[in-house]
Amino acid sequence: MSAEIFMRRAIALSVEQVRAGVGGPFGAVIVKDGRIIAEGANRVTSSHDPTAHAEIVAIRNACAALHDFNLAGCEIYTSCEPCPMCLAAIYWARLDRIHYGNGRADAARIGFDDAFLYDEIAQPLGARRIPTVQLLPDEAEAAFAAWSAKADKIPY
Repeated sequence: MSAEIFMRRAIALSVEQVRAGVGGPFGAVIVKDGRIIAEGANRVTSSHDPTAHAEIVAIRNACAALHDFNLAGCEIYTSCEPCPMCLAAIYWARLDRIHYGNGRADAARIGFDDAFLYDEIAQPLGARRIPTVQLLPDEAEAAFAAWSAKADKIPY
């Protein structure tokens, strides 16, 4: 199968979302060894989950299919350039490559503007719109100490 076929499937999922009314116009597929191993479509509104973006759903489905949190050796095809949350998830999942259809400017034109998120990430903590306050760092350190000492941990 070709890259165009995978991208067409991601685009088809995005169109299906619009017609079904279960989420925004976004679809994604994850490919390993030349075949689709997982699909995802935006389910934000129908699942009442702001993290249920197509890429996140596809990553969750791929991890379940492979019984692994590491998707190295896989590529993602998504109908739109990933938002900052999805981009971070793609990096955490260790996908090898991102293919996308619409760009972030295209998404902004229809009301999905992520520019404010990119701007917020660059701000110092004290300048962000949502106040961010560190509390009890000495007590929180206990979990990190336990992790550091754990002999049988699974690094990720």
